[in-house]
Amino acid sequence: MSVGKRPTHRPDCPVKSDEPANPYHEPVPGPVTLSQVAREAGVSIATASRALNGSAKRTVREDLRERVMAAAERLRYFPDANAQAMARGRTTSLGLIVHDIADPYFSSIAAGVTIAAERAGLAVTLASTQNDPSREPRFVEVLTRQRALAIVIAGGRRDDREADDRMGCALEDFRRAGGSVALIGQPLPGVDTVVIENRSSSAALARALHDLGYRRFAVLSGPTNHLTARDRRAGFSEALKELGNPVDPDAVITTAFTRDGGYEGMRALLRDGPPVEIVFAVNDVMAIGAITAAHDAGVRVPDDVAVAGFDDIVNLRDITPALSTVRVPLVDVGIAATELALAASADEPRLVHVDGTVVLRESTPRRN
Repeated sequence: MSVGKRPTHRPDCPVKSDEPANPYHEPVPGPVTLSQVAREAGVSIATASRALNGSAKRTVREDLRERVMAAAERLRYFPDANAQAMARGRTTSLGLIVHDIADPYFSSIAAGVTIAAERAGLAVTLASTQNDPSREPRFVEVLTRQRALAIVIAGGRRDDREADDRMGCALEDFRRAGGSVALIGQPLPGVDTVVIENRSSSAALARALHDLGYRRFAVLSGPTNHLTARDRRAGFSEALKELGNPVDPDAVITTAFTRDGGYEGMRALLRDGPPVEIVFAVNDVMAIGAITAAHDAGVRVPDDVAVAGFDDIVNLRDITPALSTVRVPLVDVGIAATELALAASADEPRLVHVDGTVVLRESTPRRN
């Protein structure tokens, strides 16, 4: 039996010879097999397989393991990942599921996940739902079949009990198969989660903007069933109501949770909405779309209307005027979620809460 064939050397990559050669070893062109590694090390194929691939049931004596590893290095043999997964029960892969990898919010989280995964010696398998929540459980099922070690799932959930139930079942199957999971966003029952404090952070932004002298507010609110958008809209509106300055319902515009949603929402507000002094978009990419729509309509930002967002994505470095927003440490969030997914399981689901920080910039100058 031969397990894990892999091309092992090229003509310009000579076999290492820093250790004495085994008298059985003869250079053989082409792929090196496990049986050749076993012969080089002077052990059985079964012992070589357990030494290279690991085993959940049987271990190899340290001196034999070192001989096998040295032989594999001399021959430039690389174990088959599938064979390792069969031996260990899991691969060295961590799955990351996001809504839209082109969105800087998710790419920043992905950067944090890959940093933490590399520290743990894992490779990241990335899947994007393309903003279709029904695809999440299917990706979890694929990662279950691939024996991924853990999964991180990033993105706000929808107000959809049936979808949550499907996702919960898929995650339970994954964990029953030996994997571990962490979410970023709203928790699901029994799942470790990094929770971004959307409601309290948007309330803090509303109070800061009110302190700057703004009184006539509009909100580009995202979809009504998107829980992150709903929390940010609610926190912002509730804080203003407590200050005696409620948002005009006609100035709350339902939009897609995207750049184009922000663009179309701002166009609708400028065309049909009441006059306002400032527009809060519930994420930064929507705010970028809103600023572009204002410019296209000949409305100056911030001279004619101020704009604020939420997330502090990296793209804001190139936006003029610089956007006021709520900073979320997205790279750190990705690291925290990965570490949570890889940590030893606990009796109760763990929740890591992350607060946002209000950052005021040129897009919301103080009003006289």
